[in-house]
Amino acid sequence: MELAGLSVAESIAAEYKRGKVLLCIGPGNNGGDGLVAARHLTQFGFRPSLFYPVQPSKDLYKALMLQCTAFKIPVIQDLDAGLNECDLIVDAIFGFSFKGSPRAPFDKALLALRETDKPIVAVDIPSGWDVEAGDPQGTGIRPDMLISLTAPKLCASGFSGRFHYLGG
Repeated sequence: MELAGLSVAESIAAEYKRGKVLLCIGPGNNGGDGLVAARHLTQFGFRPSLFYPVQPSKDLYKALMLQCTAFKIPVIQDLDAGLNECDLIVDAIFGFSFKGSPRAPFDKALLALRETDKPIVAVDIPSGWDVEAGDPQGTGIRPDMLISLTAPKLCASGFSGRFHYLGG
């Protein structure tokens, strides 16, 4: 997670101007990568905030959240307000192992991400995409940047954004 999160932050710093970044954090490893990225983004001069509606009880995630708290990274509850106030969004909700349809509160979060005009950075795969088929119906989010971790997944062939990085 440390290497993946650092890769995410470095990729963002290479392509986007310093500003407000809203990181949408899921309950698994992809979310952990996002928490690490938030800490590094602070060090790179960005102003991150977290939308983290389901916080796992595992010690690892508690420790990552404690680090974010020490860096004074705020956690927001109102996703719509966070989307309006940010310059950039990081999708760290679901990773490659996610299957099925998203449940609340993530179903509404993904809908909001599909409707925003703010640039989105997807960590490993865009949330809601199938790891192999991608988004064949064209109903998923359309990230501006994809950061493939370890290796690009098959779904990356359907990525049409501006920036594709390989990290972590």
